[in-house]
Amino acid sequence: MSLTDLLSVRKLLAAVPSVSQSAGTLDLRGKVALITGAATGIGRALAEDLHERGARVAILDIDASAAETAARELGERALAVAADVADRETMRAAVERVYATFGRIDVVVANAGVVPEPATIATMDPAVFDRVVAINLIGVFNTVHPALPHIIDVGGHVVVVSSAAAFAPGMAGSPYMTTKAAVEQFGRALRVELAAAGATAGVAYFGIVDTAMTHDTLDDDELGRAVGELLPWPLSRRISAREAAASVAEGIVRRAPRTMAPIQWEPYALLRGAINVVLDDRLTRDARVADLIRRVEQRVIARRAADDRSRERAASAPAVE
Repeated sequence: MSLTDLLSVRKLLAAVPSVSQSAGTLDLRGKVALITGAATGIGRALAEDLHERGARVAILDIDASAAETAARELGERALAVAADVADRETMRAAVERVYATFGRIDVVVANAGVVPEPATIATMDPAVFDRVVAINLIGVFNTVHPALPHIIDVGGHVVVVSSAAAFAPGMAGSPYMTTKAAVEQFGRALRVELAAAGATAGVAYFGIVDTAMTHDTLDDDELGRAVGELLPWPLSRRISAREAAASVAEGIVRRAPRTMAPIQWEPYALLRGAINVVLDDRLTRDARVADLIRRVEQRVIARRAADDRSRERAASAPAVE
């Protein structure tokens, strides 16, 4: 890279509003924050962070017991609500319960999400794709939409959790990447739409966060580890759930249009249009990637055949009187 190129990149970075500019600030003391997927991982860490900053926190999670435990451990100013983000009516009722309990909703964080096991589009179970879309994308709409009247009433702030996966290569993980890219666009549209009403919205992006979901997806899965090894440093750097939560919390206070953690992903995010054209071309010609795709497909097919045999044996077993 020449000196001229470097100066151009620096000018581009300096011009990005997400890094330094915001629409005022939000004092969280006494405010009400609704967070989905808040019983564990990043959501739990964010609930703790906002609670420490003086907010009243609604912990929404599909796991009722885990939500109750999280709320109990936070103590006063915490409410547990069991809700499935993929269920529109349940989420509408959950939002209204939070409002009825606290009398207002100032912050909404659509954080709930899932990662499927590696599979190519050709070998994927359509039901898996549908489930990821229902939770990661439709679940964001189901969380945000019923809360918007309350957010607008108080000039509040909405955060939708996307991911660096929104612009990273998506082989063997297309449902997750696809939904996170869609959430990014949802958040961008929402910020512009809320501006006229005096409210704000932002998109949160994470790289690799050290959570149970990451361990299941990358560490405890042979093929997941192989995918992770394709990431070069510093993109492979991991952050803790607390670090990820802190980036979101600071973004809420600043009413930031976007937050990125770890920051090493920022240049890639800004230059993705050019980088991804080159990257996609290289990946299609990389022997390691081709081998990984073959291994993923072989495993999916083998597991499906084993499941079919198990169902056949169960169907043919004699009934027990």
